[in-house]
Amino acid sequence: MGLDPEEADGHGTLCLHAFSDLTHVSPLVFLYLLKQCYIHGSCKATKKFQALQHRVHQVLANNPQPGPSTFIVYCLNLLPVFGVYGEGFSHLIISALRRYFKSASAPASSQEDVASARSLAARLFLAIVGGSVAYDEKVMVNTLKVFDVGLASIDEALSKEGSASSCASAFLEEYISELIKSKSFMTAVSLLEHFSFSFPGETFLQQMVEDKDFQAAEKWATFMGRPSLCLLVQEYGSRNMLKQAYNVMKKHYLQHEFPDLCYKCKESALKDLAEKACWDVAETKAKGDRQLLEYLVYLAMEAGYYEKVDELCERYSLEGLPKAQEAEVDFVNKCFLHLNDLAVEEVVWVDDVNGLREATSFLEGCKVVGLDCEWKPNYMKGSKPNKVNNVSFIPTVT
Repeated sequence: MGLDPEEADGHGTLCLHAFSDLTHVSPLVFLYLLKQCYIHGSCKATKKFQALQHRVHQVLANNPQPGPSTFIVYCLNLLPVFGVYGEGFSHLIISALRRYFKSASAPASSQEDVASARSLAARLFLAIVGGSVAYDEKVMVNTLKVFDVGLASIDEALSKEGSASSCASAFLEEYISELIKSKSFMTAVSLLEHFSFSFPGETFLQQMVEDKDFQAAEKWATFMGRPSLCLLVQEYGSRNMLKQAYNVMKKHYLQHEFPDLCYKCKESALKDLAEKACWDVAETKAKGDRQLLEYLVYLAMEAGYYEKVDELCERYSLEGLPKAQEAEVDFVNKCFLHLNDLAVEEVVWVDDVNGLREATSFLEGCKVVGLDCEWKPNYMKGSKPNKVNNVSFIPTVT
């Protein structure tokens, strides 16, 4: 806990002693001791959480009555009483129970303990949904999962409460529909997955993408299977969300089903790298693909990096080298403005103090002055913009 047993005050010693045997302790006393250990502990948050989790694991190993699983559900029911500590402690004890179940030293839970815990967890779920127990949706979902609460348990809990809607399926569908309306998509998806429901339909996936809840959309599509994953890729593609589309294709081996989109995604990735002047990384990403390398040459030509164009064409024996050289000459001849081409009667160059005074006096008599600024763009994320290289004044006398 961050308490040294030799230096701890009376309160700390009481907590450490009390945790040595909690076979017959009540959940309320246990939670109080847990809170005191948290308050008086001097470790940082992560270390403190790990230390407290270890304490809970020790308690479960002591086989509290009527059983570890039931004991934890009783604790979850009581935790909201502890105010701000309730939310964090709920995640802590659920995590500790999972760890306890996975440990090799943990004895097999009795059928009575498991059945009792599942029944109590189902009733806790209804209380959370009804608002009588204040927990966030994540705790609710974790409780269902860790105690393996199914439709039968929800049916039983509804009948014990004398609910008019005694059918678990109907109750859950109504609740999940409300979650979808309120855009709590991840919770809705977690419940649909847990209870093996598939009722929202294809528009549900579109809703999540439109609301930019991509994590929930991909979780749902993965649960529904390959057709839904393909639909998700199409949704991403239609919105030009190429990075997300490519990640789904790569993760679920869908590249062969979307060859054109896959190639478009790779081109987009090369373009992003080229805009940041990461030419070596872009070349590596091309992986020797001739078509992608030619596209990279095109990007280099477009950006005016003719040395990179020559380098790539020579290294990979690309036929675009002569064309690139021609393009460079053409670029110089056509894309730079010559003074003779300006459609103005006179261009005044200011190159001394007297010229600056005259120009200043002239500009003061103008009602409209146009500024043409030029500077080199900077594509490096987080870097400062480059300074202006030159400014041209275009005055208009009216």
